[in-house]
Amino acid sequence: MKKSVFVSLGLLLLAHTPWSQAENSNGKNIFVQRCAMCHGADIKGTGPLANKSNPPTPDLTTAAFKRRLNDYPGVIVSSVVLRPNGDLIPRTLRENGVKLPAFTWRVKDLRDLNEYMTAEISKKR
Repeated sequence: MKKSVFVSLGLLLLAHTPWSQAENSNGKNIFVQRCAMCHGADIKGTGPLANKSNPPTPDLTTAAFKRRLNDYPGVIVSSVVLRPNGDLIPRTLRENGVKLPAFTWRVKDLRDLNEYMTAEISKKR
């Protein structure tokens, strides 16, 4: 079941015409505003809240995650939509006094975030 969800989300994202990273300011802005506090600007789990969650925020630039992203292209989006860790993200934010403004995700936002993160992850060694 999970594999089909990841693959379906991945195919939905791959159907979108890719942008160059320079044009994808929406994906970068979403990442900086909503993800970097845990994942860090380098996507290596180095943000100020990275070690304040249990489990700690993972490094998404590892070879293991790159293989997972290759096998399940929708893994980034499914993590946003399905929240496989349940209440981990909202709980970590609450416990650390971080209040994010409400955000209505559009399909374009999910695609842009996926494209930005995938491009950044593929650059890292």
